[in-house]
Amino acid sequence: MEWSLRELRFFLTAAEAGSFTEAAAQLHVSQAAVSRTIAALEKTAGDRLLRRVPRGCELTSTGQQLLPQARRVLSEADRFSEFLTSRHRILRLGYAWAALGRHTTRLQRDWAKQHDSIDLDLVRHNSPTAGLAEGLCDVAIVRRPADEKRFDSLVVGLERRLVAFASDDPHWSRRRQLSMAEIADRTVIIDPRVGTTSGELWTGADHPPRFLESTDVDNWLDAIAAGRGVGTTAEATAHHHVRPGVSYRPIKDGPRIAVRLAWRRDDRPNGLEDLVDAVTRLYATA
Repeated sequence: MEWSLRELRFFLTAAEAGSFTEAAAQLHVSQAAVSRTIAALEKTAGDRLLRRVPRGCELTSTGQQLLPQARRVLSEADRFSEFLTSRHRILRLGYAWAALGRHTTRLQRDWAKQHDSIDLDLVRHNSPTAGLAEGLCDVAIVRRPADEKRFDSLVVGLERRLVAFASDDPHWSRRRQLSMAEIADRTVIIDPRVGTTSGELWTGADHPPRFLESTDVDNWLDAIAAGRGVGTTAEATAHHHVRPGVSYRPIKDGPRIAVRLAWRRDDRPNGLEDLVDAVTRLYATA
């Protein structure tokens, strides 16, 4: 059984207008085209849908049953068409833990003022590519190198590395900064899927820390607040995730963290160049 949206639209228009002539005028086609198209739908349905009367046309019993279904299908089709159109007007920016830290709000406000035709939407997804590989975003903020076979990426800024610890820590609560060696003496909580902390940070050190894995940023913060360990993270995390019971301090000898924008190699999104320029300027003027 084959039918078309055109056939449903012609049938619905004629049924609501109560006239083939009026339907033809609304659809900007000939009356003969309306008749042929509805006849094709009636052949598929195996029954008459509209009967001609002196003043136009009226629904048959079968037509009355088909009408609400036709409305529903056409409504869904219209929504699908709107999606196809609007998706080109939205640039989805994904992130896993933290977006751009203190620059996030400024980016959103400046973008809204300067881009009438493309909306910028932030999407949070806890995966190594912040939703890029899953098709949930068009561009992703990542702080680890992306797979070069699948994604293009560009470093747009650098962030300080911070240590996060329980605010009532008896040894660190009054400290203004800490060192990588001091952190190595503690249990360090990491997210191995998306985090920027691994044993490589202590290569060549006297001893590496003991690691405890977490599943996402909320689980990471909960464990730190409970005193189960400490963590190292990008500066943006401190801006995005202010948590009672958790304090952040700079690591004086901690390596900086590169902030990258990544996108699929075979799908360069609209607005990418403007986004790269905007984010780069924000980090450059920090």
